Amino acid sequence: MLFREMRGIGGVVHTHSTYATGWAQAATPIPILGTTHADYLDEDVPCTELMSAEATAGDYEAETGVQILDCFRGRDPSRTPMVLVAGHGAFTWGKSAEQAVHHAVVLEEIARMAFVTRAIAPAAARLPVHLIRKHFERKHGADAYYGQGEQGRASDAERSRRRSSASKRQRP
Repeated sequence: MLFREMRGIGGVVHTHSTYATGWAQAATPIPILGTTHADYLDEDVPCTELMSAEATAGDYEAETGVQILDCFRGRDPSRTPMVLVAGHGAFTWGKSAEQAVHHAVVLEEIARMAFVTRAIAPAAARLPVHLIRKHFERKHGADAYYGQGEQGRASDAERSRRRSSASKRQRP
């Protein structure tokens, strides 16, 4: 179902990894608390609603797909290649099976970091929007320049312009 409905997906992974599953069992999206999360997503890791008794009595696997698709109405699955299924576990996807596995590893690390952050500081605030945008867009935006292959990097002139602009904003 996900392959059919989410264009560009070439692989899907389903896990019950400890930290991501903990958030799923709590039926709670993973808040974007730090820049590592923002390097991969520009939003909280979404969490579906709990499956209803009626849906559970039907084709369970197909209904799980429906839950995920319902959660992704209005979301771009290529920008958010992961979801928590409430009470269940984690699903990730990518252009290939290898990328889907990579996203599963990233999701578990994001889940672990958010858990640790909230254990240390239960009231830890969401990362400010300007940091979320910067970290996400520098890797995934139209002018991505960080961590990309040569074809995806900004030109030398563009990087020079950015450095010049940044140095003008530096404090004395």
